[in-house]
Amino acid sequence: MFFQRLFGSSNDRKVKAMMARVAKINALEPQFERLSPEELRAKTAEFKERIARGESLDSLLEEAFAAVREASKRTLGQRHYDVQLVGGMVLHQGGIAEMRTGEGKTLVATAPVYLNALTGKGVHVITVNDYLAQRDADWMGQVYRYLGLEVGTIVHGLSQGQRQAAYRADITYGTNNEFGFDYLRDNLVYDISEMVQRGHNFVIVDEVDSILIDEARTPLIISGPTEDRSEFYKVVDALMKELIKDPATFDHDEKHRQVLLTEEGSERIEEILEQAGHLAEDSAGLYDPANVSVVHHVNQALRANVLYTRDKDYIVRNNQIILIDEFTGRMMQGRRLSEGLHQAIEAKEGVFIQPENQTLASVTIQNYFRLYSKLSGMTGTASTEAQEFGDIYKMEVVEIPTNRPIARIDDDDEVYRTAAEKNQAIIKQIEACYLRGQPILVGTVSIEKSEQLSELLGQHKFELNGQTVTGIPHNVLNARYHEQEAMIVADAGVPGAVTIATNMAGRGTDIQLGGNVDMRVLRWRDEQQGLGIEVTPEMAMQYKAEVEADIADLKAKALAAGGLFVLGTERHESRRIDNQLRGRTGRQGDPGQSKFFLSCEDDLLRIFAGERLDAIMRTFGVQEGEAITHKWLNSAIATAQKRVEQRNYEIRKNLLKYDDVVNDQRKAVFEQRHEFMEATDLSDVIAEMRSDTIDDFVNRHLPPKAYAEQWDVEGLDEHVRDYLGLELPIREWAAEEGIANEEIRERIAAAADARAAEREQILTPERMRAVEKSFLLENIDMQWREHLMHLDHLRNVIGLRGYGQRDPLNEYKTEAFSLFEKLLVDLRQNVTKWVMTAQIQVEEPELPSLPEGLMEVHLDPLTGENVAQAGALPEGLSAAQREALPVTALPANWQSTGRNSACPCGSGKKFKHCHGALV
Repeated sequence: MFFQRLFGSSNDRKVKAMMARVAKINALEPQFERLSPEELRAKTAEFKERIARGESLDSLLEEAFAAVREASKRTLGQRHYDVQLVGGMVLHQGGIAEMRTGEGKTLVATAPVYLNALTGKGVHVITVNDYLAQRDADWMGQVYRYLGLEVGTIVHGLSQGQRQAAYRADITYGTNNEFGFDYLRDNLVYDISEMVQRGHNFVIVDEVDSILIDEARTPLIISGPTEDRSEFYKVVDALMKELIKDPATFDHDEKHRQVLLTEEGSERIEEILEQAGHLAEDSAGLYDPANVSVVHHVNQALRANVLYTRDKDYIVRNNQIILIDEFTGRMMQGRRLSEGLHQAIEAKEGVFIQPENQTLASVTIQNYFRLYSKLSGMTGTASTEAQEFGDIYKMEVVEIPTNRPIARIDDDDEVYRTAAEKNQAIIKQIEACYLRGQPILVGTVSIEKSEQLSELLGQHKFELNGQTVTGIPHNVLNARYHEQEAMIVADAGVPGAVTIATNMAGRGTDIQLGGNVDMRVLRWRDEQQGLGIEVTPEMAMQYKAEVEADIADLKAKALAAGGLFVLGTERHESRRIDNQLRGRTGRQGDPGQSKFFLSCEDDLLRIFAGERLDAIMRTFGVQEGEAITHKWLNSAIATAQKRVEQRNYEIRKNLLKYDDVVNDQRKAVFEQRHEFMEATDLSDVIAEMRSDTIDDFVNRHLPPKAYAEQWDVEGLDEHVRDYLGLELPIREWAAEEGIANEEIRERIAAAADARAAEREQILTPERMRAVEKSFLLENIDMQWREHLMHLDHLRNVIGLRGYGQRDPLNEYKTEAFSLFEKLLVDLRQNVTKWVMTAQIQVEEPELPSLPEGLMEVHLDPLTGENVAQAGALPEGLSAAQREALPVTALPANWQSTGRNSACPCGSGKKFKHCHGALV
């Protein structure tokens, strides 16, 4: 402690060293101010040339940062503070810059982004939503374009060409999901020209804790549709609604968000299903392997009815279930829970039930971002997760000093016995702020809670100017009013404004005391246009000057009333989310105040410390409406939050351990697939696969050390006929005196090579190369898809090995390796079979296309369930055309039909132009 006071903390020493470089940047400022726009832009070309000659980025840092600062002054009218340049250095070094809300993180990123973009390898900037990606790209793009760099944006709904153009730009903004899914899609396409990304050089992650911690609890998955079982979901849901009326039929663990049927519940549902004829014939009960699908439906129906609450976890709009993002309170349009859970909720709410999906490709957030050569991030709240950032991502957290001293007052929490008492105290606090003209932001944890509070405010009676008034005017910001978000946030700093927000994490918009000039001007423009009045530049400038004067007056009133008051109605399970809410006040040295109001009935306290806390309050005789406040209480709540955070860290670490097992396999498959797409001639690969396949068959049926009488000649003959399309006298060869298995192998190989050469002459070498490439890529995808399905099933049951005193992770590693070896064997055998036995038609071969109905899936960070979003469908049949196709009339093995063969449905069309469009 003494040495820390004497020499400063490790963080202080790092900041001090960087401030020395800031002094050099400041010294360059007069020189860069004298440059003309053309001369300043020419600096970019000069820097690139110096890099090409071998200079390091680090040696250019002071000059590049000075250039960006000057460009920002000229385009945005904003000059980087010294501490913002320090933050930029931390990002350039691949660390995490922890900066308070309002310190200008968006501007901080411009300097390291520009410096690293000079290499020409591309820089990615990750934000938490599409709105912020587009806003930041447009806003900060002015700086980059002024310096001669191109800026692109990746948002949902872009075409493939638009994505390619955005990734080719020097700097690309977008969300983590879009970048991750593009990576997965790039490894599903069948032509190198269809890929959109061009490598992973340098990335800056905004709100790094939200993306790399919260969302990293679950992987990104691309899935495709399976068969429709909507009616059975309805049947099981109706049975489940009846069953759970009796609490004895299920156990609900709120702490771990799990629900299971009790023995009594299992017996009852088994009896009901058996009577209704939903169990397989001759099965030994509900948990017989033949009824695994029924058990799955039962479990998902139970979870949908017990764990998921309307207006908290999801809302119903336009006959659809729309999920709510726990961390931002936003609607997640198009996202779906996977593994049948979303369908179970649709059945529960009586809306249209959409088909399920199966995994085609997946990657964890951790392993995607570890692809980058250099990873950095910025946020207001990272120090609580510093250990995880170091362990998983090798990133160091550096706390950046504020530009001005913090003047915010953080009051101790007030804890009440009941939610009703707490709500009354909250209403009184809101009333006090409203009457004295102090803007107040009220943070809630769910839509339901925000609407309850809104109702209470609307009914509240209070004295105003000697008269009794009913209802405190207020705005509600949650998923229901998502469209008005920007306007509501813009007005939240006006004196006397009352704003109820579901969650302010990742909103990306600062609450400015007095109001937001740009939003006021934008609103006025819309009003004028609505009246048919054309707004001239002179009119806009005059109105803006009036607004600036008005806002300055309003800001003075808000400051005099104490600045923004932030009121938390509950503690979140993560301290970071609470800190983000608190951080909305006290920006840039403004005064402010924050306080949390809690009750023993709040989820966090009720689950982790409710009974003990209630007993303490009774012991000390706390009266109704009275709160207890103490620093020890704050510590106890922080401890409860730490326990939850630690549990979530273990979930993420465990997920990563299992995904690391698959990650090497994924890299090997994706890299090999990429090489195959780039290649024009794969004949050597195909020949090697054919040779290995023959070796496999001969060694299996004619083991080297076995006697000839022990050989399985029939099995070898069958495999040679099925996989190589050859009718050979293998029985006669095997009967020859003294023949060895190696000689038989050579004869089979010679015959196979001759057949391959003959088929190539019929088709022509050029067409044969295209066919080989098509078959190879299609088979890789088929085998990888099946491999992922097997791994999913393995993950679901591997935990049971723990009961046998075996480590599930080690068991998973062993099993996954065996499955991967099987994948490689199956791949070469199937490719050999397709190339050697497929029906040859002299027609231009086509590369296969992506399956239709792809879904982008990211598991919900709170529940650990898959969350999916409909991906862009490739060209082909329309939905109506697909529905019109008589799928039920097809034979069971219709999917194995050759692409150029007649479709088995009897339409007369080729398979690829008919039902082949479905696979």
